[in-house]
Amino acid sequence: MVHRGAGHSRSRRPREGSARAFVSESHPEHQLPVARHAPMVAPPATRARARWSVDRAVSLPEVWALVAAFSGLVGAWRLTGVCRAARAGAKEWLGTLPGLLLCGGQTATLDISKEAWRLNLATLRWAPMPELVISRDRHACCAVRGALVVLGGYSVLGFTTSVEMLQDGGAFVQLPPLSCGDICGAAAIAVEESDSAAGQVLLVGGRFPVGEGVVSTVQLVDLATGVCTPQPDLLHRRHLPAAARMLDGCIVCAGGIGVSDVESTAEMWGPPVQGAVDAAWTWRALPAMNEKRFGCCACVMSDGRFAVLGGWTNGALFEALIIGEDEQWQTLPPMHDTRSYFACEAVAGCVIVAGGRGRRTVEVYEEVLDRWLRLPCDLPHTSGLGATGSALL
Repeated sequence: MVHRGAGHSRSRRPREGSARAFVSESHPEHQLPVARHAPMVAPPATRARARWSVDRAVSLPEVWALVAAFSGLVGAWRLTGVCRAARAGAKEWLGTLPGLLLCGGQTATLDISKEAWRLNLATLRWAPMPELVISRDRHACCAVRGALVVLGGYSVLGFTTSVEMLQDGGAFVQLPPLSCGDICGAAAIAVEESDSAAGQVLLVGGRFPVGEGVVSTVQLVDLATGVCTPQPDLLHRRHLPAAARMLDGCIVCAGGIGVSDVESTAEMWGPPVQGAVDAAWTWRALPAMNEKRFGCCACVMSDGRFAVLGGWTNGALFEALIIGEDEQWQTLPPMHDTRSYFACEAVAGCVIVAGGRGRRTVEVYEEVLDRWLRLPCDLPHTSGLGATGSALL
């Protein structure tokens, strides 16, 4: 209990771990008018009327919800410290955003985990989710039609073909296993296919336990049947690569462990640069990253850049590729902490990273201000060597 003297303020401090604790206290001269409960009267005239209109507008949470949507994720958090109406409006908009969901990986004691956690972006609090059916790490993971899908990976029994899905409000359920066989360290990309009963996922790269080892395969997985249909191979073999689907539907893949070395190469699967509209998609080489790395994460920023973060070699590195006529990698501000095998997602003009080998911390990159901020919501436990799966849900 905090004891207040006679000269101390009786204002309440925001609780640690809350979104309000993340923003700085607003100065009185910057605060906007708070909602007023006044009787319905005719508005005054001229300048006084204009002031009355502003007062009424800024007292409406609906107005602040629109301001929050325009301000982005970090901007909305800051609005919660402006006034009561701003807090209500910002919370309303933040509540519409998907949460950051993590599953599997390894604990600090190197035990393979089946735990799943979700970060609520409105409250900045982690909540436990239903556990995976089997413990696994280095698995592929993505969101498909509002459900979390987990494919393959490494379990206590070794490589696995297992597939499971978490639907809203339920538990993880097993789906048909992968027909391509046991696979680990692949990247998963959701595919929009209306003619599929349960949705489809692209499995990019990875490693098989026997035979070829690290592969360049790309498999289109039908979740309803587990049937894997081969697609055009990558230009390079890649285990634990970083991959993402671009705003135009093209797939970009970079880094990973190759046959004899770690890769810095990058490539994109899309329509030919010159060719018929209905021509078959092919992989083409992109400029190589500034450094070789694996165990890194990729996302697509709000302006369409393909970003790669962290990984082995330089775990704080953050760079983004502009795709188009003048393709080049831009080095962006590094993360506060070095990270590999971590969770990463882009949402509402920001990039959120969480955990990683030996880490519990969470950070957010604000695209508009080009800077990283620490968040007051560490993971419930420290991660081990395994790779954590993540998605927005």
